[in-house]
Amino acid sequence: MTTHGGFEPVFCTIVPPHVLDTLARAQNPAIAAKARRTLQQDAYERTSRRLTTVLGAPALAPPAGAAEDRPTRTIHDARHKQDLPGRKVRGEGDRPGKDATVNRAYAGLGATFDLFSKTYHRNSVNGEGLPLNATVHFGEDYNNAFWNGEQMVFGDGDGEIFLDFTIPVDVIGHELAHGVTQYTANLTYFGQPGALNEHFSDVFGSLIKQYTLGQTAADADWLIGAGLLAPSVTGTALRSMKAPGTAYDDDVLGKDPQPATMDDYVRTGRDNGGVHINSGIPNHAFYLAASALAGHAWERAGQIWYDVLTGGELGSEASFTDFAALTLAQARTSYGEGEELQAVTKAWEQVKVPTR
Repeated sequence: MTTHGGFEPVFCTIVPPHVLDTLARAQNPAIAAKARRTLQQDAYERTSRRLTTVLGAPALAPPAGAAEDRPTRTIHDARHKQDLPGRKVRGEGDRPGKDATVNRAYAGLGATFDLFSKTYHRNSVNGEGLPLNATVHFGEDYNNAFWNGEQMVFGDGDGEIFLDFTIPVDVIGHELAHGVTQYTANLTYFGQPGALNEHFSDVFGSLIKQYTLGQTAADADWLIGAGLLAPSVTGTALRSMKAPGTAYDDDVLGKDPQPATMDDYVRTGRDNGGVHINSGIPNHAFYLAASALAGHAWERAGQIWYDVLTGGELGSEASFTDFAALTLAQARTSYGEGEELQAVTKAWEQVKVPTR
């Protein structure tokens, strides 16, 4: 597997470890036990990812005759076991079956491919037609979804805190976007570069949902994972790009810890230096820029972000300031001194990230 800069791909989950840590200490023993099992499985998969990187992952290439403007999707069913990829249940072009989870995974992979293909002219995750593989019904009550450097994996949730992880299309898009980052800037998964890694996935996850629904920036809810939380949970989603820190506030799940500006930047050794937490700051900047520009966010704002991610100048150890400066330079290169540059400049000012 070839990645930008020669760094290893990382194991990325949609539910942050700090959330599962909180659930693992829940008073309800059933909820706590399921969270601990998820944490244990995540640790195992993370170790397996490192071993695969050392030993060498199998090369994945598009099948002969594959079209550049259409995906090559395969969905597998783990049947509540942990063996990947599981039994193949749907291939590219197959008709929908009776399993709604399989159908949602298939559609979500397609929606992600479509945004990158039709908007940014990128042929799949790696730009070279990488087949999109996914496994559903992974584990027992598994409370997560992840990209392991090669494929997507979805749990069914425990039904008490989390529902089926294929329900929000932005979760599918978020995880696949980690693959795009892996094959481009390959941002180190710690601290500010790690938060930028998560940020790009939230941005493109949200854009995939907006693109699928035909929404403008004003129409969008800017939530990541809406529909994922069970009805008993006090919250709307995992994260909010519009209002970081407000996605949930629940007696069992805890309170959304994301900051919206650098004034509240969280310094922690947990969550790989707060990658899922401090991503709220650039997330909010993107929301502000896209909202100021109005219209479809995947167009001007999304194009600037995509061009910086894939342009080759964003280093794997980039800070928020490094990235912000590149977005200003890209806005100026692509659109001149107009409203695009003004919107991006003001967005970073509002979240208090210096641009040099």
